[in-house]
Amino acid sequence: MSVIRPCKIFKKVVVGMSGGVDSTVSALILKEKGYHVIGAYMQNWDFNDEIGNCTSNHDSLDVEKTCSHLGIEFIRLNFIKAYWNEVFSNVINEYELGITPNPDILCNRHIKFDLFFKHCLDKLKVDAIATGHYAITTFGPFLEHYNPEIGVRLLKAKDSLKDQSFFLSNVNQIALQKTMFPLGNYTKAEVKNIAKENGFLNIARRKESMGMCFIGSRNFSKFISQYIPNKSGLCIQIDSGNEVGRHSGVHQWAMGQRFKMGGQRTRQFICGIDSSTQNLYIATGKSHPSLWGQFLRTYKPHWIHSIPAELTSNKILFCDFRFRHNQPLAPCKLLRLPSDNLVINVMVPIQSIAKGQFAVFYRGNECLGSAKITAAGPSLYSLTH
Repeated sequence: MSVIRPCKIFKKVVVGMSGGVDSTVSALILKEKGYHVIGAYMQNWDFNDEIGNCTSNHDSLDVEKTCSHLGIEFIRLNFIKAYWNEVFSNVINEYELGITPNPDILCNRHIKFDLFFKHCLDKLKVDAIATGHYAITTFGPFLEHYNPEIGVRLLKAKDSLKDQSFFLSNVNQIALQKTMFPLGNYTKAEVKNIAKENGFLNIARRKESMGMCFIGSRNFSKFISQYIPNKSGLCIQIDSGNEVGRHSGVHQWAMGQRFKMGGQRTRQFICGIDSSTQNLYIATGKSHPSLWGQFLRTYKPHWIHSIPAELTSNKILFCDFRFRHNQPLAPCKLLRLPSDNLVINVMVPIQSIAKGQFAVFYRGNECLGSAKITAAGPSLYSLTH
């Protein structure tokens, strides 16, 4: 087995650390390879503004203890204001319009791989940053193949179940060129074993955080209603056109979400959201044609390396895409419009395409980039009614 030797121009590295096993093992691997490692805890959310315990202080202390165990420097960085302005305020605005955003992609683009990246290189004078994401780039996990003249490409991780290229699909080229992903060639099981073998048993056993970082384990509807006033609306059965209930705001619902109704034996699902009227449209059964479609539109895409040649020459590209993490890839055809926006034709109908999500494009093992979905449809139901 060949030994990966560090690139000599990268000596000092800041690792973004959350207190979890992935960032802990990333810092451990870099330390063992001889890098000058700094562990950085990013506080992006002010839990003191809410009722309840402040978990950020606990997480920060965990990271500080981990850094002490590793024998590396610890710093705490505050991006609360920037996160509110660049991520959370946009998320709230979109939920209020009945749109389903992806705050993780926005956070990576605006905070971790922009403000954090610039702070580390400009203020802390480090050579690169590193994160615990499961992803690979063509520059290698430790930038051993660094070559800015040809640019960097983003690839899927070895562990297909943990691959996080989806969440990195909107990261800019400059930041990606100087980011290390030490875990790209490891499975999650291997990472946990490394943690256990190096005295981080509690961290290895810790339950993974899931969902939006600013919500945590709290009830989504209750949380979001702290920031968006409830607006009563009708629930309309799409087949009959009859009112079947009322709700307290489209911001609490998403396309394809189950809608529980008393007296209904068959499951009901959200198949349409109209923020102008506050009406929700309900379909019976997950196979209802109103939940399925083959067409969507997006804003101008972000291409990680460069715009694919096919879109420049004949305006059409055949590739794969997904709009949810770990969703099976779907073959599609992209049509580039004069505005540079895209029309996507999916080869096989897919379910519950949500406006506001990101369509993430792949060709083989490479993540090409992503584009925000502006419209979906017509649904299979609309085509026949």
